[in-house]
Amino acid sequence: MTRTPPPPTATLGYALFATRWLQAPLYFGLVVVQGVYVYKFFNELWTLVVRCVSGRADETYVMLAVLKLVDVVMIANLLIMVIVGGYETFVSRIGLQGHRDQPEWLSHVNPNVLKVKLATAIVGISSVHLLQMFVDVHHTERHDLLWGTVIHMAFIVSAAILAYMSGPMLARSEHPPKEHPHPGAATDPDPVAGEPATAPTVPLPIPAQAGPPVREPHAEDRIRDAAFPARKQLEDFDTGYPRVFDRDAVARLGKLDFVAARRNVVFTGAPGTGKTHLAIGLGLRACQAGHRVLFATAAEWADRLAAAEAAGRLAEELTGLDDVPLLIVDEVGYVPFGADAARLLFRLVAHRYERGSLIVTSDRPLERWHEVFDGPSVPAMVDRLAHHAETVRLEGDSYRKRPATSAWAERSY
Repeated sequence: MTRTPPPPTATLGYALFATRWLQAPLYFGLVVVQGVYVYKFFNELWTLVVRCVSGRADETYVMLAVLKLVDVVMIANLLIMVIVGGYETFVSRIGLQGHRDQPEWLSHVNPNVLKVKLATAIVGISSVHLLQMFVDVHHTERHDLLWGTVIHMAFIVSAAILAYMSGPMLARSEHPPKEHPHPGAATDPDPVAGEPATAPTVPLPIPAQAGPPVREPHAEDRIRDAAFPARKQLEDFDTGYPRVFDRDAVARLGKLDFVAARRNVVFTGAPGTGKTHLAIGLGLRACQAGHRVLFATAAEWADRLAAAEAAGRLAEELTGLDDVPLLIVDEVGYVPFGADAARLLFRLVAHRYERGSLIVTSDRPLERWHEVFDGPSVPAMVDRLAHHAETVRLEGDSYRKRPATSAWAERSY
């Protein structure tokens, strides 16, 4: 088979897109500037220390010197945001998925977010400069004070306008306008009033994953290794069924920021309300985004850890799990756990604390886990699990009890 050459317009577009690499040297130049500011910081710090030790530094000088150091640090922070965020936005993606030091803002960086963060950073730097003027007010001209204040207020107003404008832009990008029916389309008449009835409000689905996950290498291998009991997409979840359900929280979790931040997720609710579906959906997205995931029920995790302890390699087993950014512990509460199993699950939660993420599903809230686990380790386990966790509560009747005529009846939750 012969490959069909791309059309000339596509080739031209690829060539134009490749010109983005011309910006790469600019960002490396900013890295050199970052080094200059590091030198300036330590030079100012050394001067401050020498003058303090020799007794030639009064309180005003110390305050001004400290503000100058803060100013240098804030400008360096601004530089790192421009270097990392700008390169990620305008040149090429930086593969930091799963890195324990990935910055919180990098996972959802975009031109709007970058502009707002840069504007707020500039306001902070301007604030420090203005404070320096007021600290040294006796040696500052009134003209300089006036214009420094005016310029600072202009920065504040500009940042406020950017923040205000980025809100509607973000909302439009996440919630595109609904399509209206064609003017000639038929509408169902209202059986009582004889007038066209308004369409019932359909709950918004969870947004689909951004980008083409199929291009992520070895995604299918990670999905297979995760041992999911079924393949359930997050966007296929029926958001209109639970009586209580925080769709926005799940949509936010679907961006996978919690995995990079090594935070936990806890889904609680009665059987059949969709906890396992949501856990699998998040796990699938994590696999597609390049993260390793392992899925097992709480009983299976307890058995796995018990076997490792019996073989004298429990510590090695827990350390080996550090290579898996996301573990899913399903069905906490359906079977009781003795003191030994509770102790082993506590070891798992304690070892993962601030090292990796856990998704836990349970039929009861964390404050009632003493009904499931025996032993003194339960409060400590709940405390560590809940400290960096987002809890999503689902309320409703079991999805499996819906009428057989439902289009969702064949989907097991």
